[in-house]
Amino acid sequence: MVRKGSVSYETSETSINLELVIDGRGKFEVDTSVRFLDHLLSQMAFHGVFDLKLKATGDYSHHVVEDVAICLGKALSQALGERKGIKRMASSIVPMDEALSLVAIDIGGRGYAVVETSFPERIEGLEEDLIRHFLETFALHGQLNLQAFTLRGKSGHHKAESLFKALGKALREAVEIDPRRGDQPSSTKG
Repeated sequence: MVRKGSVSYETSETSINLELVIDGRGKFEVDTSVRFLDHLLSQMAFHGVFDLKLKATGDYSHHVVEDVAICLGKALSQALGERKGIKRMASSIVPMDEALSLVAIDIGGRGYAVVETSFPERIEGLEEDLIRHFLETFALHGQLNLQAFTLRGKSGHHKAESLFKALGKALREAVEIDPRRGDQPSSTKG
């Protein structure tokens, strides 16, 4: 069974069509009209070994970034279904040149985010605060606990890219089916 989610989302500000296959091959077609966001999401999909097909348009980059995060979170939650048998928790530390980022996640159904990053005011045309906002919105709508940190680095591009690579790697491990757990929930609550 291939686990996948798809979301079509249309408002007066944005139009988004997103398909996510979490049991994918790392293939991506991403066009959000926000080039640096495209780059970051492509890194997440590739290193998470997810298939991601995304087309988004909108009036302002803030609206596009926020609504793409909503859709990606909903698609992930849809693909996971009842979340039975998954490893659930994972973390990843990823370097990129002088930058180093850490992401830890728990896909237990509770949306919460702690994001501690420092970026220049703009990175490749994207407002730095939109990276934090994307991660927080994604965690809320994906119903996952996300802790994301840029530990060091000088280049905002490198720090952001290492952060999204770490996100992809942590997600990949957390969504994997644990053969020892079978079809049991990954919780002592049952």
